[in-house]
Amino acid sequence: MKELAYLNRYLLRYKGLLFWGLIFVIISNIFQIVPAQMVRRSIDLVTGNISLYRSFKGLPAQQDFFNVFTQGILLYAILILIMALLRGLFLYFVRQTLIVMSRRIEYDLKNDIFQHYQTLPLSFYRRNNTGDLMNRISEDVGRVRMYLGPSIMYGLQLITLFLILIPIMFMISVKLTLFALIPLPILSFSIYYVNNIIERRSEEIQQSQSRLSTFVQEAFSGIRVIKSFTREKESVARFTAENNEYKHRSLRLTRVQALFFPLMFGLIGLSTILTVYQGSVEVIEGTLTFGNIVEFVIYVNLLTWPVASLGWTSSLVQRAEASQKRINEFLNTKTDILSTEELQHPIEGRIEFRNVSFVYPDTGIQAIRNLSFTLEPGDSLAIIGATGSGKSTVANLITRLYDVTEGEIRIDNIPIAAYNLTNLRSQIGYVPQDVFLFSDSILNNIGFGMDSPDEDKIKQAARDADVYQNIMDFPQGFATRVGERGITLSGGQKQRVSIARAIVREPRILMLDDALSAVDTKTEDTILNSMRKVMLGRTTIIISHRVSSAKLAGKIIVLQDGAIAEAGTHEELMGQDGLYRELYDRQMRAEALEN
Repeated sequence: MKELAYLNRYLLRYKGLLFWGLIFVIISNIFQIVPAQMVRRSIDLVTGNISLYRSFKGLPAQQDFFNVFTQGILLYAILILIMALLRGLFLYFVRQTLIVMSRRIEYDLKNDIFQHYQTLPLSFYRRNNTGDLMNRISEDVGRVRMYLGPSIMYGLQLITLFLILIPIMFMISVKLTLFALIPLPILSFSIYYVNNIIERRSEEIQQSQSRLSTFVQEAFSGIRVIKSFTREKESVARFTAENNEYKHRSLRLTRVQALFFPLMFGLIGLSTILTVYQGSVEVIEGTLTFGNIVEFVIYVNLLTWPVASLGWTSSLVQRAEASQKRINEFLNTKTDILSTEELQHPIEGRIEFRNVSFVYPDTGIQAIRNLSFTLEPGDSLAIIGATGSGKSTVANLITRLYDVTEGEIRIDNIPIAAYNLTNLRSQIGYVPQDVFLFSDSILNNIGFGMDSPDEDKIKQAARDADVYQNIMDFPQGFATRVGERGITLSGGQKQRVSIARAIVREPRILMLDDALSAVDTKTEDTILNSMRKVMLGRTTIIISHRVSSAKLAGKIIVLQDGAIAEAGTHEELMGQDGLYRELYDRQMRAEALEN
C-alpha cells in the first residue's frame, strides 16, 4: 500500500463523499440483515401455530384464526418488501458517493499527470515512448480508479457487514456460525487465486492485442509500400500468425474463467449444506427453531458475495499498486529546466552565445563545441551545415528545450535561465524541422499559439508564408481540416502552414529550422522574399542545410561537428574558397541537373 499512499491527498479532498458513502453502506447493510430476522419470525409464526390451526378444523374459529394468522404473515411480507426497496435506495446512494468519488479522483489524477507531462523536458520524451506515456495516463489510471471505487466500496461493505452480522450470528448459535463460515475463507482464497490467473492471462491477451493492432495500423499506413513490393500474401500470413496467437491466448483465458462461477457456487452450496445440517441437529435438540435455519441460510448468502469479492478486490488492489508505482515514477520525475529569477518582460531580441557546449544527456553525443556568436536586435543569422553538425541544437537551446552543458546563453544581456519559461517562449516564433500539425482546421493550426485568434492576422500570416492561395483553393478554405499530423497536406504546404503559425504571433525572435526543405527553389525564393517584410525589426535565425536559404541573413556561420568552421557574409565566405563555397557549388550543380 506504500505506493497507493500517494492517493490519500485525493481521498482527503473528497472526504465528504467517502464519509457519506460509509454511512450509506452501513444503512444498506442493516436493511439487508433485518429482513432475514423477519423471515425467521414468519416461519416460526407458521410452524408454531400450524398445530393450533389444525385443531380448530371444522369450527368457525378456524377461519378467524386463519385471518389473524395471514395478517401477521402479510405484515412481515410488506415490511420485507419495504426493507428491500430501502436497501436498493441506499445502494444507489452508495454508488452516487463512492463510485462518483472514484470518477472525480480519476479526473483529477489524469489532469495532474497531463499537467506534469507538460512540465517535463524534451529529454524525458526522448527516453520514453509515446505508448508508455499514454498507458500510464489511461490504462494505469483506470486500474487505480478500480481501487478507489469498487475496492473501497466492497471493502467497506464487507467490513461493516461482518462487524454487524457476525455478533448477531454468534448470539444465536456459536456452533452453527462456525459451520456456516468454514467454506467462506476457502471461497475467498480460491477466487483470489483464480482471479490472479485471469488477470495474468488478460495481460497476455492485451499484449497480443497491442501487437495485432500495431501490425494492422502499420499495414494500413504502409499499404502503398506493401502493394508496390507485392507483399500482400506475406502481410496476410503475418496477420494470421498474430491472430492465431491472440486466439490461443483468449482460449486459455476462457478455460480459466469457466472455473470461476462453478467454484463460487459450489462453495456456497457447501456452506448452505453445512448450515442446514448443523441447524437441523440443533432444532432436534430444541436449541433452535426452523426459522433460525432459514435465517442462517440467508446470512450465509449475504456474506457470500462480500467474501467472494475479497479475493477480487485484493487482486484489484495489487493491480492498482503496480499501476500507481508506474505513475509515481513519472510524477517523481522533475524537470531540470527551471527559471532562476522568473523574469517576465518584453525582450528586444539580443542573443549572445558565450563559449557554449552541449552534450545530449540521453546519448552522450556532443552536439555543440565552444560556440560563440552575438546577434543584435533585428539582426539576422543563417546557420549552415551538414546533417548532424549541431544546427537544430542551437534552436533547442535558445527555446530552452535543453540547457547548455558549458558556457552561457544571454538574451538582452540577461542569462536565459533567469527568464520565466512561458514568457520567454511566448516571444519566440519557432518552425521546427519536423513539422507537426494538429488534426484540426487550418485556421486553428495557424492560430494555435495565439491566446485569442485573429482571423485577419492569420490570413496575413498565410500570405507572408505563401500558403494563402493554396488554402483558398481548398473547398472549405481555412476551415479545411488537416488529417493526423497534417497528412492531407503536401510537405511544402505543411511547412508553410508551420511558418505562418510561427509568424502570426509577431515574435521578437524568429527561428526557421530547415523550414523550407520540402519546397522547391522557386517556392523557396517566393517565401524568402515574403519573409523580408516579416523579418524587419525581428532577430531572425535561419537554420538550413541549403546555402540558398542564407540569402536573407546579414551574417552566416558554417557549423562542422558542432563548432564554427567559417563565419561572415555571403560574399566574404564565397571569397574564402572554403567549406561554404564547396557547399554552394555542390548545391548549384545539383539544382542545374534537376532543371
